[in-house]
Amino acid sequence: MLTLKRHSALVAMACILFTLLAAHPILRAQDHVVSPADLRREAVAATTARQQNVATITRFLSSPQAKQALKDARVNPTEVKSAVANLSDEEVAQLASRVNKAQADFAAGNMSDRDLILILLAVVVLILVIVAVR
Repeated sequence: MLTLKRHSALVAMACILFTLLAAHPILRAQDHVVSPADLRREAVAATTARQQNVATITRFLSSPQAKQALKDARVNPTEVKSAVANLSDEEVAQLASRVNKAQADFAAGNMSDRDLILILLAVVVLILVIVAVR
């Protein structure tokens, strides 16, 4: 008899606990903090930003100065360009920012070809080191 009462009490407590948890507003699926449309919009924006940053880096690596610097450093340009795809979004954004700054400084006359080549080599080394560490 005692075990039957204990068993009934455990079943009753489990039912009460289940009901309380099921009724809790945080656990309901329809109470999303962020809508699926917002998530989709942010994913598209992040993908677009990454594609633009990769394109910026690729254009920079395809410039005549960059090609010459890579040739002088005996670095395979195809390997460097493919390594860019292995970088994280944050790393790609940082490199694209550096490339944009270097190109703006070069266009404004604040840098010589030699300075641009040194920056390019630093970017290439950074890309290769990041990829090698992974």
